[in-house]
Amino acid sequence: MRRTRPRRTRITALATLAMLNLFTLAAGVAVARMLPPRLAALRIPVAAVRPVLRPGTVLPPVAAGTAGSGSGADPGSLPTAAGLAAMLGSTLPAGETGPQVGLEVADARTGKVLYAENGSTLATPASTTKVATAVAALAVLGPDARFTTSVRKVSGGIVLVGGGDPTLAVNGYPSSDYPQPATLAALAASTARALKAQGDTHVQLGYDTSRYTGPDMAPGWADALITTGNVTPIVSLEADQGRLTPAGVLEDSDDAVNFTPRTTDPAGLTVTAFANLLQQDGITVSGSPAETTAPSGAPLLASVSSPPLSQVAEQMLRESNNVIAENIARQLAIAMGLPATFGGAADAVMTELRRLGVTTPISLVDASGLSPQDGIAPETLVRVLEVASAGPSRLRGAITGLPVAGFSGTLSAGGSVFGGIDGAARGVVRAKTGNLDTVATLAGLVYDHSGALLIFAIMAPQVPDAGLLTTAAGAIDSAAAGLAACGCR
Repeated sequence: MRRTRPRRTRITALATLAMLNLFTLAAGVAVARMLPPRLAALRIPVAAVRPVLRPGTVLPPVAAGTAGSGSGADPGSLPTAAGLAAMLGSTLPAGETGPQVGLEVADARTGKVLYAENGSTLATPASTTKVATAVAALAVLGPDARFTTSVRKVSGGIVLVGGGDPTLAVNGYPSSDYPQPATLAALAASTARALKAQGDTHVQLGYDTSRYTGPDMAPGWADALITTGNVTPIVSLEADQGRLTPAGVLEDSDDAVNFTPRTTDPAGLTVTAFANLLQQDGITVSGSPAETTAPSGAPLLASVSSPPLSQVAEQMLRESNNVIAENIARQLAIAMGLPATFGGAADAVMTELRRLGVTTPISLVDASGLSPQDGIAPETLVRVLEVASAGPSRLRGAITGLPVAGFSGTLSAGGSVFGGIDGAARGVVRAKTGNLDTVATLAGLVYDHSGALLIFAIMAPQVPDAGLLTTAAGAIDSAAAGLAACGCR
C-alpha cells in the first residue's frame, strides 16, 4: 500500500503534462492560422514620395517703409499727435499728476517723435536715471566686466581689498536668486587654504576701501534714505548692500523690498563678517580689523568676482537698486580716467551718453536718481532707450533688465507704486520706474494695438502732495496701458 500511492501520483502528473502539451500545440496552430490575415490587415506607414501638402505663406514679408524693430505695423497705423494728446490728456489729469508733466512718444523704428509735451524741459528723473547709467556703463565696460574683491598678503597680516562689487554677499543666496553673487564665505575659505599652505594660522586683518574717494553720500541725499532702507553710504567694500535683519546683522538675501534701516558702516560690518568666517575656517584673527591701504604689488592670496555686468545691470534695473547704480557708475568713472566720486561718476555717465549721440538735456549729480538735484528731459530718456534698443548688442542688458508690467521687478504687483498695470497691457509694457516723495516717472517700450513698437517717457516732477504719489503713479500706469491698448489715431 505504501508503494501504490506515489505511483498513482506520478501517473496523474504525467497525464496532466501531456494534456497541457496538447492544448498548447492546438493553440499555436490556431494562432498560426489567424496571423496572416491579421498582419495583412495592418496599415504600415510609409514615406510619401511627394509632398502631401504645399504650405502657404505663414507671415507676409515686411514691406519697405513698415515699422521694424520687432514691429510689423504700417506707418499709416502709427499713433497720431492728436490721438496721443487725447488719450494722454484723459489719463493724466493735472489734479493727480501736478503741473509741468513731461511727455514724449516716439516710433522705435525711425526715432520719429509722434507726440511731445515739455519734451525738452529738464525734470527730476528719479530712478529712470538708472537707464542712462546702465547704457553708459555697458558701452564702456562691456557686458562681461566683473568686479573683484581680493585678499592681499602684507607684512604682519592680510588686507581685505574692496573692488567695488555691489552684489557681494556674506554667504550664498538661495539657488532661486538671480544672479548668484560672489561671497565672503568663498573668499574666506580660499584665504584660509592659502594661509595654511604657508604655515600661517594667526593673522592680523586690515581692510582697504581706497578704490573710491570723496563723500559717501551724494548732493541732495538725506540721512532718511538710509533709515528707510533705500541705500547705504557708497564705499568700495560692502556686503549684502548693507541690508540688515531685525537683529542688526547683514541679511544674506537679495530682498529688494526690505525697507528696514541699513547700516551706516557697510565696510566695518563687511570686514567683521569676513573675520568671523576666517575664524570658522581655522584662522585666528588677532585684534580688531583696521582700515589701511594695501601696498601696490602686495601678493594676492585669494579673490572672488561678481557676476558679469550684463546680469548686474539687469538686477539694478529690475529692482531699481541704488547701491548697484552708484557702484557701476564709479567703475565707469575709473575706466574713463575720472575721479571715483559722485561727481566723477555723474560726469562719466553724461560724457559717454554724448559720445553715443545723446545730446539732449541732462544734468546729474548721482547715478541712481536718488537726488532731487538730478535733471533729465523726457526726450533724453527716449533717446537713451533708442540707443539701447537699436545699438550694439553690448547695450541690450539695458533693455532686457527693464521690468515687465504685471510680471517682474518694480512693475509687478506690490513691486512699487507702479505695480498696477493690468489687463491687455500686462507683459506688453516694459519700462523703468522712478519715484521720490513728489516725483513719479516711467520710461520704456510698448507695443501698441497695431503692433507698432513705441518708446515713451512720462515724467510728473511736481506731484501736488506726497500723499498723492500712488495716485500719480496710477495715472501714469493708465497712460502706459493706454499706449498699449489704443491705436491713438
